[in-house]
Amino acid sequence: MKVPLLDLKAQYAAIREEILRVTEEVYESQYFILGPRVEALEKQIADYTKTTHAVGISSGTDALLVSLMAAGIGAEDRVITSSYSFFATAGCIARLGAYPVFADIDPDTYNISADCIEATIDSMTPMQLQKLKAIVPVHLFGQCADMDPILEIARRYGLAVVEDAAQAIGAEYRGLRAGSIGQMGCFSFFPSKNLGAFGDGGMVTTNSDPLYEELRILRSHGAAPKYHHRRIGGNFRLDALQAAVVSIKLKYLDKWTEGRQKNAATYRKMFEDAKINNYITLPVEKEQRHIYNQFVISVAERRDELKAFLRDAGIGTEVYYPVPLHLQQCFSYLGYEKGDFPAAEHAAAHSLALPIYPELTRDQQQYVVSKIRQFYS
Repeated sequence: MKVPLLDLKAQYAAIREEILRVTEEVYESQYFILGPRVEALEKQIADYTKTTHAVGISSGTDALLVSLMAAGIGAEDRVITSSYSFFATAGCIARLGAYPVFADIDPDTYNISADCIEATIDSMTPMQLQKLKAIVPVHLFGQCADMDPILEIARRYGLAVVEDAAQAIGAEYRGLRAGSIGQMGCFSFFPSKNLGAFGDGGMVTTNSDPLYEELRILRSHGAAPKYHHRRIGGNFRLDALQAAVVSIKLKYLDKWTEGRQKNAATYRKMFEDAKINNYITLPVEKEQRHIYNQFVISVAERRDELKAFLRDAGIGTEVYYPVPLHLQQCFSYLGYEKGDFPAAEHAAAHSLALPIYPELTRDQQQYVVSKIRQFYS
C-alpha cells in the first residue's frame, strides 16, 4: 500500500472545476498583481482570523520579513525566537542585520517556552537588553504557543510580538485565532500548508491601523504614492492567481481541518490498541484548537531507521526539523553550542511526521500504525 505524506491530487480532484473556472477568470481579466482578487482574499482572511486587517504578501517568508521591517527591526537589534522552527523564522531576522536570540521549546508542544524566554532575557547583558526589540513565537505544527505569558514578557520589556503562524491558520488560543494575538501574524500559503496556493503566497494580519498602512507601503517598495519612496520596502506583492486559488480553498478549510482532527483522533486510538507506548509519544493537544498541519510523533529510539523502514513500505514521513536553528552552520557566528537547548535538540533527533491529510483513509492509517508496530516488535 502507498501512503504519501501529503496527497494534493486528491484535494484538487474535489475542487477542480471551481479552480479552473476562477483561474480562467483571472486569465481573462489580465489583472495579475494585487487588485480585486487580492483585496477580496485579504477581507476573507481578516474575517477568518478575527483580525481587523490582512495584507497579501508574496510568501510566508516575505510575510515575516515585511512584518519585522514594519516593527522597525534593523541592524544590531535583537529578536527572540524559537530554536526549533523552519529556517525562515530566524533567517528573516538575520537578513535585516539583526541578531536572532534563541530560546528553548516546551518538549510537549514543540513551541517556544515562556520560561525559556525569561531565562534568555535574564542571561543578556545590559547592552544586549537595550537592543532587544521583539519576540517571534512560532505556532508549530498547527498548535498555538502559550501566548499569555509571552505577551506579559513583551509588555514588561516593551517588545513587539510577531506571530509566526505559517503552520497554524485557524488554530486557537483561549478563544483567539492565531494571527490575532500579537501585533502582527504571518501566514504561508505554500502548497503543502493546510491552506495552500498553487505556488508561493502569504498574508500578514494585524489589528493596528498604522501597521496596516505601513505593511501596504512596504510590500510595494515603500512607495506612497506611486514612485514616491519615504522608506525602502520590497517587492512583496501577492499575485491575483494565487489569491483566487486560496479564496476557493478557504471555503473548505474548516471541513479539511475537521478531517485532520478526526484522523489525529483515529491515530490515537490505533496507537493505543497497538500497545507501543514505550516507543512512541503522540502529539499533545494543549491549546484550544489544534489544526494538525503536521502529526508529529516522538520516537524513543532508532528514528532514522524507522523512517527508512516506512519509506521502503511505501509510507511517506518527514523530519521537521533535523538540525535546530542554533546549530545551523550559517548561525555559528552567534556562538551557540550543542547542549544549549536540550529540548530542541531532542525534538530534532526524535520527531517524525506521519501522514495526516484529510483525504487519508482509515485503512491507510491502520497500515501506517501496523508497520510502526512491526518495526518495534
